[in-house]
Amino acid sequence: MSKNRLPSAVSVLLLLVAAPALGQEDHPFQISLVTPIQIVPEDEAVKGVRLNLLYGRNTFMTGFDYGLVNHTIRDFLGVGIGVVNLTEGDVTGFHWGVVNVTEGAFEGLHYGVVNSAESGYGVQIGIVNHAPNYRGLQLGLVPRRWGRPQLSLGDTRRGTS
Repeated sequence: MSKNRLPSAVSVLLLLVAAPALGQEDHPFQISLVTPIQIVPEDEAVKGVRLNLLYGRNTFMTGFDYGLVNHTIRDFLGVGIGVVNLTEGDVTGFHWGVVNVTEGAFEGLHYGVVNSAESGYGVQIGIVNHAPNYRGLQLGLVPRRWGRPQLSLGDTRRGTS
């Protein structure tokens, strides 16, 4: 091996050896038919683009998420477009779908028929908006306080109205 190629070969070798320790669980692309029939295992993260033909699930999602049912086990950061967007952790970004459910805190824009978050800050636009601890704008027919049309701006946390 020539002297010019030796540093390159050593660099490539070090990169291959170190790659698993540097983020084996972060993948730039995911395509899923239905979990577990997907490229990236469900217990690993996707940082990039995730396409879920029927149903896809991963631990973390950062980037662009598109599909029928988009399920993130922990936190989501980015843009999610699907019939159902389900995040068991926190969301920062934009969810557009028929049903958007964030079991943690939501910051950004929920746009759908049904929007639900445990808490949040930002905008929820939908027929049904549920967020008991929410600061921001909620536009909907059925608010978190059932029984009256909703256009609320400001702090809609429990006990503050």
